[in-house]
Amino acid sequence: MTNGPAAPSAILESALYAEDLERAEAFYGGILGLEKIVAVEGRHVFFRCGASVLLIFNPQATREPSTNPDMPVPPHGTIGQGHLCFSASADEIDGWVMHLAANGVAIEADFHWPNGGRSIYFRDSAGNSLEFAEPKLWGLE
Repeated sequence: MTNGPAAPSAILESALYAEDLERAEAFYGGILGLEKIVAVEGRHVFFRCGASVLLIFNPQATREPSTNPDMPVPPHGTIGQGHLCFSASADEIDGWVMHLAANGVAIEADFHWPNGGRSIYFRDSAGNSLEFAEPKLWGLE
């Protein structure tokens, strides 16, 4: 990059979409233990995840433009399943395997990558693909 600002250093927020926000809140807050920041019935529920924020939007509600001039967020949304990967150590992944199984969440794949990193894949209540992976998967340790 030339003649511009520095490249972004982190992702502040990521979004997934779920039509049933109550089920999403139970999954992310209850099973994954994320701290709920705010929820607007029928529109969204937001969670803190370390130094980042996970936004769960109802895709139907976010396709409509904002009518609040103080919140001029452009319409957005998607249909279908998204993907998000959470960072976890090898020991934490072992713990998540047991915790998810105890909560009836099936592990779809438990994979050891060629570089030595491990990932587990599972689905949230809306069918989004979630992953726990060791940071060394991307050379981040």
